[in-house]
Amino acid sequence: MTPRPPPKSPAPHRVVALLQPPQSEFPLACASEVFGDHGPAVPARYAFEVCTEHPGPVRTGAGYDMLVTTGLDALDRADTVLVPGWQQPTGTEVPSAVVAAVRRAHARGARVVGLCSGAFVLAAAGLLDGRRAATHWARAAELSARFPRVRVDPAVLYVDHGDVATSAGSAAGVDLCLHLVRVDQGAAYAMRIARKMVMPPHREGCQLQYAELPAAAPAADSLAPLLEWLDGRLDRPVSVAEMAARSQVSARTLTRRFTEQLGISPGRWLLDRRIAATRALLEETDLPVETIARRVGLSSAVNLRRRFHEALRTTPAAYRRTFRADRAVG
Repeated sequence: MTPRPPPKSPAPHRVVALLQPPQSEFPLACASEVFGDHGPAVPARYAFEVCTEHPGPVRTGAGYDMLVTTGLDALDRADTVLVPGWQQPTGTEVPSAVVAAVRRAHARGARVVGLCSGAFVLAAAGLLDGRRAATHWARAAELSARFPRVRVDPAVLYVDHGDVATSAGSAAGVDLCLHLVRVDQGAAYAMRIARKMVMPPHREGCQLQYAELPAAAPAADSLAPLLEWLDGRLDRPVSVAEMAARSQVSARTLTRRFTEQLGISPGRWLLDRRIAATRALLEETDLPVETIARRVGLSSAVNLRRRFHEALRTTPAAYRRTFRADRAVG
C-alpha cells in the first residue's frame, strides 16, 4: 500500500507594502514588525515585501533612502496590499498608475489596507466611497474635504470592512495589523506576535485620547503595574475595590485613571482580557468550557457562554470549531 503523502502547508499570506517618497518610516516599521519574520518562536504565516511605482532609491522622511527593487507588478500577486502612509503636500494627486494598480488588486480580491494617511490612496482609488474610514486625527478634516463621499471617523483607532481597512495615526497601525492577524490566524497567534513585540494584543479606547497633548502624568499614575498584576490573576475574581487598594487610591480615582489612559472602565478592561484568554484557550487546547471558565475567572460555563456571545456574537463551541479547523489545516 502506497503511503499517503502528508498534507502540504498552505502558502504564506503575501503582504505587499506600497512605498511612496517621502516614505514615512514608522507605519512601514509597524507593518513589517507584525507581518515580518519573527524567528523560530512564531511559525511564519505571512510573507512581507515592499514595492514602489519607480523601483530604485526611495527617499524617507528621516533623510535616508531605501533601495526598493520591485515595481507595482508586485501588487498583482499580493493577498494584502498595504499603504503605510501618504506624506505628500496637501492637494497632491495620487499617481494614476498607483490608483490603477490598487484598484486592480482590489478587484481581483486582495485586501487593501491604509495605515495612517495611507487612507488618502485608498480614497483616491474609490475604495472608501460611502464607507467609514480612519486616518490620523490631524488629517481627518483634509481627507473629508478632499473626498466627501468618505465617511471619515476621526475618533476610532481603525475601521475594518473585510476587503478594505484603515487605521488612525502612527501606533494605531500596529492595532490594525494585529487585528488583521487575529482575523486571519486567530487570537492566539496574534497574541504570540504581540508578546514578542512587548505590547498588548488589543488596545482599548480611541484616538481622541491623543488629539491634544495632555500634561505629563506623574509616573505613579501609570496603570502598568496594576495591569501586569491583573494579567497574572485572570483566574480569580477581582473587584474594583481590590484594584484600587492595590494601587493605593480610591475606586473613583482608579476609574478616572482607566478612563483617561485606556478609554474604558476597570471592569470592562478586565472582562476584555478574560475574553482574550478564553479565545486563546479555545484555539490552542481541548479543555472543556467549564474548565476554561474557571481558568479565566468567569466562574461557570453559563457565565462564560453569555459573556462570550455578548462580546463576539458567537458561542465558544462555534468559535472553537472555526479556529481549531483553521489551525488544523495550517
